[in-house]
Amino acid sequence: MVDDGAGDRETSPPSSSSAKPPLLIIEEWRGEASTNLSKTAILTAGSSSITLLRSGSRWNGIWRKFLEAFVPEGFPSSVTPDYVPFQVWDSLQGLSTYIRAMLSTQALLSAIGVGEKSATVIGATFQWFLRDFTGMLGGILFTFYQGRNLDSNSKMWRLVADFMNDLGMLLDLVSPLFPSVLIIIVCLGSLSRSFTGVASGATRAALTQHFSLQNNAADISAKEGSQETVATMIGMALGMLLAHLTKGQPLAVWVSFLFLTLFHMYANYKAVRCLSLTTLNKERSALLLQNFIKTSQVLSPQQVSMMEHVFPVWSYPWSFRKGKPLYRRIHLGVKVSSLNHPDMMKISDSAISHYQNAKYLLLERDGEVYVVTHKQSAPSDVLQSFIHALVIACLREKNEAVHKDSDLWMDANYNSFMAKLHSAGWAVERLLTPSVVWRAHWTFVPTEQKIK
Repeated sequence: MVDDGAGDRETSPPSSSSAKPPLLIIEEWRGEASTNLSKTAILTAGSSSITLLRSGSRWNGIWRKFLEAFVPEGFPSSVTPDYVPFQVWDSLQGLSTYIRAMLSTQALLSAIGVGEKSATVIGATFQWFLRDFTGMLGGILFTFYQGRNLDSNSKMWRLVADFMNDLGMLLDLVSPLFPSVLIIIVCLGSLSRSFTGVASGATRAALTQHFSLQNNAADISAKEGSQETVATMIGMALGMLLAHLTKGQPLAVWVSFLFLTLFHMYANYKAVRCLSLTTLNKERSALLLQNFIKTSQVLSPQQVSMMEHVFPVWSYPWSFRKGKPLYRRIHLGVKVSSLNHPDMMKISDSAISHYQNAKYLLLERDGEVYVVTHKQSAPSDVLQSFIHALVIACLREKNEAVHKDSDLWMDANYNSFMAKLHSAGWAVERLLTPSVVWRAHWTFVPTEQKIK
C-alpha cells in the first residue's frame, strides 16, 4: 500500500546547484575623463544567453572618431575654456594666409622670370637660394636678440609675427613692379617671414602649455597640426581658384589681397583677445596689484585679459600721456657697476634697514625703481622683488617714505595677495620676464673693518 502520510513529509530546499544565477548587467562608457563620458552599450549576461544593446547611432560613433583626429583626447575637459574660440579664429586667419600665399607666390615666380624665355634656370635658382639664405640668417639673428622676450609677451609677439608675415607677402606681391631692385625686395620679404617663423613657433609652444589641463601638451600640439593641415589644404584650393579667376587682372589681385589681409589682421586680434592667460608677466602683475591695493580683491584671468595691451607699447601713445605705465618704471636685474656713488649710498642705507633678509635690493630714483637681484635668488624671489618694486612705485606717488611703507605693506599683505592670486587661478610660481642676466652678491660688514 501506498503510505497516505507521504504528503505530510517536509520537503527539503532546492540545492544551490539548481538555483538560477542572477543577471549581470554591465554598462559600457567611452571617454578619457570621468566628467566627459558617453554610454555606448549595455550588456546583460544570463545563465544561457548574452544580450547586447548599443546606445547612440552609428553616425555618432563615426563623427566621434572623425573629431579625434582634430581635438585632444578628453575634449573639452582636457583643455582650457579659451581653447575653442582661439582655435576657430586661428584657423580662419590661417585660411586667409594660405589663400594670399598663392597670390604672392604667383607674383614672386613671375618676378624671377618663370615662364619667360629670357630667364635662365641658374639665375632663378640663385635668386631663390639667396632669398632662403637671407631668411635663415634673419631667423638666427631674431632668436638671438628677442628669443628670451617671446614667452613673457606671447600675445603681443603673436600679433607681431602675423604682421611681419603680412609684410613679407606684400613685398612678394610688389616685387614684379620693381625689377631693378628685385633681389633686395625678395630678400626683405624672406627676412620678414623668418621673424614670423621664430615668433609664431615660440608663442605657439607657450600657448600649448596654457591650454593643457591634463599634461597633454603633446596631444594638443599634434591635433593643432592636423587642424592647420586641413586649413592649409582648403586655403591652397581656394587660393588656386582665386589665382585663376584674377589672372591678368592686377586690380582684382590687389583688392583680393588687401581684403584678405584686413580679415587676417582682424582674426588675429580676435584670437589673442580670446586668450585668458594665467601666467604672471610684468603688465598683468601690475594690473593685479593696483586693483588689489584699491579693493583688496583679485581680478580673474578673464578680467585681466580684457585690460592688458596686446599691441606693442609704442602703438598706444595716447594712453601714456599721464606718464609711463607702472610696470615700465621697474628695472629688473640692474647691473651694479652701472650705478653711481649717490645710488650706491642710497642702496647701502636702505639695505641695512630694510633688506637684510631679502634676496634683492631696491633703489628708487625719480619715480623709477631699480632691482638688484641676488645671485642665489629663486624664481619666487624674483617675483617678490618685482611686486615689492611695484608697491614702491605706487607709494611714490603719495609719500616719500617709500621703503618703510612698502615694507609694512609687504609684511601685512604679500602672503594674502599671493594666496588670493592662487585661489583665482593664477600661476604664482614665477614671473614671466626676460632672463635676469645681471645678479649680485652682498655682505654687511662694520665700517671699521676693511673689506677684502
